[in-house]
Amino acid sequence: MNLANKLTIARIFLVPVFMIVLLNKIPYGMYMAAVIFTIAAITDTLDGYIARSRNQITKFGKFMDPLADKLLVTAALVSLVQMDKLPAWIVVVIISREYIISILRAVAASEGIVIAASWWGKLKTLTQIIAIISILLDNYPFRLIGFPFSTMALWLAVILTVVSGIDYIYLNRHLLKQ
Repeated sequence: MNLANKLTIARIFLVPVFMIVLLNKIPYGMYMAAVIFTIAAITDTLDGYIARSRNQITKFGKFMDPLADKLLVTAALVSLVQMDKLPAWIVVVIISREYIISILRAVAASEGIVIAASWWGKLKTLTQIIAIISILLDNYPFRLIGFPFSTMALWLAVILTVVSGIDYIYLNRHLLKQ
């Protein structure tokens, strides 16, 4: 197993660690969870860079990397709903998009086609990560000046989630006509 795939697996193992730290009432738990979440999110950038730079892109990585992202983001979003930091409908929109695209990828895989992450998909993931981190940090440092960065980042993430989902479906609509 190459380094990029090991980083993807590490990201998956950080998900329960993140949730334990976030959901147990420990001093500064949200801030520690934000650090763990950030480290896990950075592994997403690192594994892709390493795989491309070393020409070590694998089928395993193409499938597991998006899955690891979905696990991390879903765990954070569901936890934030449980903590009353996020409305459930937003999580339903985001998770619904993830299911739809995962099913589309499965249909493509059955045809021998791999649907790689698109530019819109990567931007969606980035905005979701930024929104989650800002919520975990309770809008710090922007709350000091009364700027609703978390809210704006969250809305941007929702919009890009929908746009990227539509883009994937449109670009792969031929798979739906069978």
